Amino acid sequence: MGPALRPYARPGGLSMGQGLSTLEWLRYGPFLAQIVVTRRCNLSCGYCFEYDKSSEPVPLPLLKLRLAKLRELRPWAVALMGGEPTLHPDLLAIFAEMRRLGFRRRMMTTNGLRLDERLVDGLNREGLTNLNVSVDGVRPNGTTVKVLDTLRKRLETLARHARFAVVLSAVVGSSPPEEVRQVVEFARAKGFTPRVLLLHDEDGQVRLPPEQLQAYARAKAQIGRAAKEGRDYRQALIETGTAPFRCRAGARFLYIDEFGMVRWCAQTRSTWGKDLLQYGLDDLREQFYAGKPCSARCSVGCVRTASAYDQWRAQSPAGC
Repeated sequence: MGPALRPYARPGGLSMGQGLSTLEWLRYGPFLAQIVVTRRCNLSCGYCFEYDKSSEPVPLPLLKLRLAKLRELRPWAVALMGGEPTLHPDLLAIFAEMRRLGFRRRMMTTNGLRLDERLVDGLNREGLTNLNVSVDGVRPNGTTVKVLDTLRKRLETLARHARFAVVLSAVVGSSPPEEVRQVVEFARAKGFTPRVLLLHDEDGQVRLPPEQLQAYARAKAQIGRAAKEGRDYRQALIETGTAPFRCRAGARFLYIDEFGMVRWCAQTRSTWGKDLLQYGLDDLREQFYAGKPCSARCSVGCVRTASAYDQWRAQSPAGC
């Protein structure tokens, strides 16, 4: 579970406690927390609803306070998110703070455009453990330029220099279906872990045509058993229209937006939220059992995989 938790103080000297006990964490605690460090992005992909072009990055002192509070809640892994997190001017200092606080897995999701040798070396030094890059296809099109033809040199630099684990995800839905196979082949050739994702809409729902779903099936076969994430919930969603999904967002999975609010996920920022600095065991318990009205057709992979462990446990049928 990492180093023993120690009390820390808010500005003004108010103690924030020693965090969850091991038993409390096992019952309700977060496996993964995602924290937005900037909403700004250097791309404007046609399918994306998680960025803007004008907001300022979250100040480093505020991020340190939020990370300290997260340490109290004991997530197994913490991932920096955006927008595009590599645009944050204090990115390496954020990872240094995550390492100091003792998070086991220190992760980041990036579009890859800023991954030059200098940045990769800095991420090595400051303790990044896992990097996720998603690639939409091979050639740029009217929806996306986040493709191999754009990213190839950056990804080759990453393959040569990274001392952290890299997952390269082929995204099905915004490029010609046949390009998915090439992305998976590239990932394997460079020593990355290949993954396949389904493009979802702003509500986290999958609405892909048959030819894209066929490309997904071929990519799964290409990757093998590892493609069946979260008990292969995506396949159940495709075949039956409903995922075997008891959503534990707000408990096993925490999404913290740029305002410091815990949300169910990036797609539900206007649905529900609570200030991270006020979040505690009662909130984890409540959200663990709360049914989410959007869950039946949800394809948001980070939420589903964090929730998969507890599928045997009851959940209230209605949203809160």
